[in-house]
Amino acid sequence: QVQLVESGGDLAQPGGSLRLSCAASGFTFSSYAMSWARQAPGKGLEWVSGIYSDGSDTYYADSVKGRFTISRDNAKNTVYLQMNSLEPEETALYYCARSVVGWGAAGYDYWGQGTQVTVSS
Repeated sequence: QVQLVESGGDLAQPGGSLRLSCAASGFTFSSYAMSWARQAPGKGLEWVSGIYSDGSDTYYADSVKGRFTISRDNAKNTVYLQMNSLEPEETALYYCARSVVGWGAAGYDYWGQGTQVTVSS
């Protein structure tokens, strides 16, 4: 069965960095685009970044452009999100998702349980 397991969430100081990982199994990882999305307390799910199946193209929400970098290692069935210059407003549960139609949540057919990122001094 399809599984997506996120890790790497932690407490970070404002301006700090974290690297999230998402280990995929149960499907041909290299055939699918992948996304990262987040949900802050009391808010809806927000798309953060997406990457094509072969890693050839990456896309970012305007709010994270220039600070976050998505990447993938198809040999390890893993997608990553490097987050720099973190801001307190980015405290959220971060999910990776398999994207089958576009980058928004309506196009996800599987997602993980999420990993908590807290940005606070």
